[in-house]
Amino acid sequence: MFEIVAREDFSDVTFLLEVKHPLMAKAARPGQFVIVMARPEGERIPLTLADFDPKKGTITLVIQAVGKTTREMQQTCLKGSALHALVGPMGIPSQITTTSGAAKKVVCVGGGLGVAPMFPQARAYKQAGAYVVGVVGFRSQELVFWEDKFRGACDELILCTNDGSAGIKGIVTDGLRVALEKHPDVNEVIAIGPPIMMKACADATRARKVKTLVSVNPIMVDGTGMCGGCRVKVGDKVKFACVDGPDFDGHLVDFDDLMARLKRFAAQEKNALERWLDSCRMMKTPAEEPTELPDPFEEVRGG
Repeated sequence: MFEIVAREDFSDVTFLLEVKHPLMAKAARPGQFVIVMARPEGERIPLTLADFDPKKGTITLVIQAVGKTTREMQQTCLKGSALHALVGPMGIPSQITTTSGAAKKVVCVGGGLGVAPMFPQARAYKQAGAYVVGVVGFRSQELVFWEDKFRGACDELILCTNDGSAGIKGIVTDGLRVALEKHPDVNEVIAIGPPIMMKACADATRARKVKTLVSVNPIMVDGTGMCGGCRVKVGDKVKFACVDGPDFDGHLVDFDDLMARLKRFAAQEKNALERWLDSCRMMKTPAEEPTELPDPFEEVRGG
């Protein structure tokens, strides 16, 4: 059992869990993920690490409650409780490098829930001596989190909100274009967020021939490459995101195929959520009425 030592709610659907795991905190690197089970009979879900602190011996997860398992975790994963299983760190760490003789310029783009796992990347690039421009996007000012953390890890921060209530009005691809126009000598862009957002970021950098990495999170079961559920088309090859990624060349990823695969079990996911909500009502446990699941591919959701 892995104790939850802190919890913070950023909005009605987004929450943070800080979990005690000294060995994982020492081993974790930017870009890696974990597989979590909240309870013995629960679902295995992959979550990208949002932070890790070797001194405290903790790792941080930021979760969006959209499906049955994450909605259940939102209700049951409180400070002082524990996760049943926590496996990781998994995946190949992001390749944090600098160019010799000059400071490398990197743009780190995080949209929606991709904002949280972008933080370790920005911090690592800054520690490696790069000049870091952060671009983070939210729907509105009320949903903004970790702004101070990003300002501490970035040389510049471009905050975007869909409604213009904070930072510049627009989505993160608008912020990325601002960064590229201001810094034509950018060496690398890394983007994390909904697939359609990452696709748009790759399209924005393609003509400039700027190296662009994206962190993909497809359907995943075991996290060791055995189930094959996390297949991703990268150029003319098929990769397994759990063992070959999760970072891939954004100019080569087949995002249309990725988004189609992510929707394969949409009906089953909706049915599972509705059954869980029905059981909550039978037990008189507070729960929201079933609604249509948010579309994780929409760029308007902070992308």
